[in-house]
Amino acid sequence: MKEIREAFQRAFSRWASVIPVSFVEVSDSEVSDLKIGFYKGEHGDGEPFDGVLGVLAHSFSPEIGRLHLDAAETWAVDFEATVSEVAVDLESVATHEIGHLLGLSHSSVKEAVMYPSLRPRDKRADLNIDDIKGVQSLYGSNPNFRSEWSLESDMSANKGSNFVKPLKLASGLIIIISLMHSLCTL
Repeated sequence: MKEIREAFQRAFSRWASVIPVSFVEVSDSEVSDLKIGFYKGEHGDGEPFDGVLGVLAHSFSPEIGRLHLDAAETWAVDFEATVSEVAVDLESVATHEIGHLLGLSHSSVKEAVMYPSLRPRDKRADLNIDDIKGVQSLYGSNPNFRSEWSLESDMSANKGSNFVKPLKLASGLIIIISLMHSLCTL
């Protein structure tokens, strides 16, 4: 569980580094804004998982705040320690799904975290300029954010979802998360 928690902490930290939001983990899911868990097949949300290398995960709008990962996958936090050829990088998928929780849609930029597919044993957890511009168009910039990329253009391939509204944020808002203990094995 420690490795899973650390992968999620790194994923949340990536987003928090570019927008004025803090994420805090709590053990009581009743008080959390975001709920994360691993599930197999039909799990009560109308979006059943389909087994190995199908749908890896899904998340719901910021207002709903649920992130579900398919427990049938071989999740990896270290490809050197995980020998399976179908291992999927947990941190990459977590970072992608957190983008959806924040209101982003898929990106057409292949290097972006929000690109809609990830091959087994690939890692794509670092935010691309397209991811950054997309989330900052919804929430603004973290005042401590410094980029190696030029942010001169306001253009992003990811304009966020037309179907969801971003979380209403006050400066420095803290979002509470709960990592639900369930079926995952690494």
